[in-house]
Order: sequence, then C-alpha cells, then structure tokens
Amino acid sequence: MKQLAWVLMLVLTPALAAQVPGDTGTAPPDGPEAQQLRAQIRQRWAEHVRATLGLSDDQAGKLDATERRFEEQRQPIRARQRQINQALNAELAAPTPNEDRVKQLMSERQQNQLTLQGVNRDEDREMQGYLTPVQRARYQEARRRFQERVAELVRHRREQRQRMPAQGPRPRRRPPR
Repeated sequence: MKQLAWVLMLVLTPALAAQVPGDTGTAPPDGPEAQQLRAQIRQRWAEHVRATLGLSDDQAGKLDATERRFEEQRQPIRARQRQINQALNAELAAPTPNEDRVKQLMSERQQNQLTLQGVNRDEDREMQGYLTPVQRARYQEARRRFQERVAELVRHRREQRQRMPAQGPRPRRRPPR
C-alpha cells in the first residue's frame, strides 16, 4: 500500500510523468504545491534507491547530483517530444493529413528519441565512475519499473478523463408553480 501511494504521487510530477514514451498530455501546474510534491518524490526516490542499491553517503550524493543534472537536460527534450506527438496526432486526425508534414514530424520524433537516448547513455557513463555494475543494473531496473508504473497510471487517468462526460453548466430547474 505504501508503495502504491508513492507511485500515485509520482504521477503528479511532470518531470517523471513526462518520461512516458509518447506522452501527449500536458504537465500539471507548477505552483508551490506541485513543487513541494516533486521535492517529496525526489526525496522518497533517493531513499528508495539508496536502500535498494546499498549506496554509501558518497555514492548517494554523486547519484543525486547526476540525476538532477541529466534530468535538467531531459526535460526540454521530453517537452519537445510531447509537442511533436501532439502535432503528429493533430495532423493524423485531419480529414486529409499532409504526407510531407507527417514525414517531417516522424523524422523529428525519431531524432528527438535518439537525443534522449544519448542523454541516458551519458548519464549511465557518468554513473560507471561511482556505481558498481550490479548497482547500475539494479538502478536501471528500478527506474524502468518506476517508469512503467507511471506510464500505466497516466494512461489510466487519461482513460478516466476521456470516459467522463463533459461537465458544463447544469440546466436550471423550473420552480414549481
């Protein structure tokens, strides 16, 4: 149950939710509550990783710095990926999609994915300097499982929103005569 609550909180974090491949949703607001929630999630993730990997204080500090630095690089790439996906979906929804535009957007999407993979490779290369191969493998597996859970919850929330009828103004009842 504790783990489920942790994962549910993570869905609200745009940086982590944005890790979902093909995510075309918009990020939640960036108000004080969202910032506080993101800080709590980062802290819980750090505690989880530290315990799971058996990190020393030095390793934990280096991992935190690496994650923060590379996440800053990933955020604009993911934002661009969402823009590309939205444009592609809009083009495909048109009665007669523009073939050249679709081709261009698909090419941009592939290039963007390659850029993201490069950032991930660079991050892993840096982690090689202070994590053992077993720790790196466990870290990558924990992050993969986490991203799958977030993706599943995001899809579930999106499906729920799509099933809900549009909530417009309620019709007024006439007073009895």
